[in-house]
Amino acid sequence: MGMKRGTTIAAAAIAVILAATACGPSQDKAADTAKPAGAAAQASSQPAADGAAKPGGRLAIATGEQLGSVLTDSAGLTLYRFDKDTAKPPKSNCDGDCAKTWPVVAAGDATAAAGMDPALLGEVVRSDGTKQLTVAGWPAYRFNKDTKAGDFNGQGVGGVWFAFAPDGKKAEKAAAPAPAGAAEAGAGLSVAKDPKLGDHIVDAKGMTVYRFKPDTAWPMVSKCVGDCLAKWPVVPPVDKANAKGITERNYLVLDRPDGKKQQTVDCWPVYTFAGDKKPGDINGQGVGGTWYAVAPDGKLITVQ
Repeated sequence: MGMKRGTTIAAAAIAVILAATACGPSQDKAADTAKPAGAAAQASSQPAADGAAKPGGRLAIATGEQLGSVLTDSAGLTLYRFDKDTAKPPKSNCDGDCAKTWPVVAAGDATAAAGMDPALLGEVVRSDGTKQLTVAGWPAYRFNKDTKAGDFNGQGVGGVWFAFAPDGKKAEKAAAPAPAGAAEAGAGLSVAKDPKLGDHIVDAKGMTVYRFKPDTAWPMVSKCVGDCLAKWPVVPPVDKANAKGITERNYLVLDRPDGKKQQTVDCWPVYTFAGDKKPGDINGQGVGGTWYAVAPDGKLITVQ
């Protein structure tokens, strides 16, 4: 563990030095006291579940407005897949602390959901010798922040965790077309206009992009870690050619200590909000007095 920690510290130091060549001190003086009526601080997270693998039982298909059809276990808990795993051949790359956050679904008694191809179900032997359920070759997991049937708090976490569709692909209902002029088609990041916020950055799906006030641009540091990322997923790197109307100054990628890569705008790390369910939602605006939408130049938008 000592060597790993030393390597992480060294890597972080190098990242700071590299960032120094592009990111200077910020002039952003947005007030810290903005708290729109009705905005609540994030609720404390539930404690992690034990690491014991539990079987899936009779699988089921749940249908929701946001994700469409999603695969669940017999208790109605959403099943997930991990982009860093492989399906051909099946292999799980989630061990240790990862498997505490994302408990594996044990193989053995799982049966296919009605309307699902039973041939999609299989198993993989994990590094500890236990067997894990697979769907279309992808190892299956639960998320320890899902506490009841119908929860899908793990969807999109870190840009690598996604609920299973019944065919083993990622569950992701096609987003409804955004209102005319809301977001430029095909852009990874673009600018939308809201009656309340004015011009603000949105992602490729038209979802509002936010900044976290405790973060810093000099040096580039994200203070949203751990459970925070379940509510505020990072915006993954977006090529500058796919960013329309966004400032090009200091449009850099942050290498986070947790291994994720995060897009920044004028050196500020940017996020989306799990509480926004459709394009145009701005439910994250002002949450906790620390989360705000982002102007095209990377500055905070603190209007109430």
